[in-house]
Amino acid sequence: MNLRWMEAVLPLGIIAGMLCVMGNAQYYIHRAAHGRPKHIGNDLWDVAMERRDKKLVEQASSSD
Repeated sequence: MNLRWMEAVLPLGIIAGMLCVMGNAQYYIHRAAHGRPKHIGNDLWDVAMERRDKKLVEQASSSD
């Protein structure tokens, strides 16, 4: 029989499953630590602008 490809299915499934588990673990850990999901493609510039925006909103609300 020509079922040699079946030998690769189990290790491939294990590898794919572990990748899914690791990705979901990162998502839930980040969400637990920060209270919201991580934005995809968020770099240092985006973080700096988010801090600036948060500070400006706080200043605007405190001056009212």
